Amino acid sequence: MQLARVIGSVVATRKAEGLEGIRLLWVVQVDASGKDVGSPFCAADTTQAGVGDLVHLTQSREAALAMPEPFVPVDAAIVAIVDSVDGEAPAVDGRWDGPAYGAKGAA
Repeated sequence: MQLARVIGSVVATRKAEGLEGIRLLWVVQVDASGKDVGSPFCAADTTQAGVGDLVHLTQSREAALAMPEPFVPVDAAIVAIVDSVDGEAPAVDGRWDGPAYGAKGAA
């Protein structure tokens, strides 16, 4: 599971075929405490997420498969708006290994 926070939107007046009507959002991955990790990037939104939402991302080929029209040219797709994360889990690529936090990243 890759968690990220939506920090803005991306406006594109022209898109590749199959991406018409798909919102593009500016996101940054978060660590177990809800703090930003790494550089922000663009993700296609399949959930109607908004700025400040904690979201679940998928990347690579799986991102293209998550879109309404499969195999469109996307590298990251938002597939869920996360309401909360409870408990502790082992680290996966350093992305999640700590206590629970809520949908807006509050510790």
